[in-house]
Amino acid sequence: MEHATVVLTDSGIEAGQEILAVEKPYSVALNDVNIGSAMVLETGLEEFGAGFLFGQGYIEHPGQVREVLVCDQGRILVHADVDDNVEPKEVIITSGCGGTGKISREMLEGKIAPLQEYNLPFREAGQFIRQVLHASELGQTTHCVHGCGLWTEGKLQVFFEDIGRHNAVDKVIGAILMNRASAKGAVYTTGRLTSDMVLKCARIGVPIVMSRTSASSLALAVARRSGLTMVCYARPGRFNIYNEQKRIIR
Repeated sequence: MEHATVVLTDSGIEAGQEILAVEKPYSVALNDVNIGSAMVLETGLEEFGAGFLFGQGYIEHPGQVREVLVCDQGRILVHADVDDNVEPKEVIITSGCGGTGKISREMLEGKIAPLQEYNLPFREAGQFIRQVLHASELGQTTHCVHGCGLWTEGKLQVFFEDIGRHNAVDKVIGAILMNRASAKGAVYTTGRLTSDMVLKCARIGVPIVMSRTSASSLALAVARRSGLTMVCYARPGRFNIYNEQKRIIR
């Protein structure tokens, strides 16, 4: 949306016009049972619904999701083959801004299955990063959204953006759950890596997670625990590899 502003400079005062990213509240329901809600950008809502429920521990693998519907009333309805007795799970509030990051305790403490095996050529990774950074017209005009993409088989498979970096990652996870992308690849996010973001990628089987910025100590601990390759300050031509260098090949 557009919004009129007043611009103050050394030369004086003038009228300006800015474009704002629009975030709205959406509730997520699993088999008609309300699970939670979040403020999200109105793109990739189907994927967000599935990814959100994965992070809460209600959905475990792609084969469970049958249908996702987005309603005009601000609801995302996910129908999945899970236990009919949907009960609230104990969740942990993570370091997401405004408490947006939540994961179930059982996801945090449970055993992590072996990751998919995938090697990413160093030069190819540069192409991946450039494509993610230039994929969002909204990001270029508002400077208010985070982007997240998944790369495999030499191309960008999916890209999503959102106000919250957690939400953008959830949308990529949701695409995997809905069989629109493969976990056998690499994820790149423009946001910093926190423990829950790395954990969700590890639990879905993604072997390489990269960030434009840094990571927390607990994110590194999750990477070490799962054997995931974690790359920070990722730029075309330069990586800081924090864990499991072997998957980045020259």
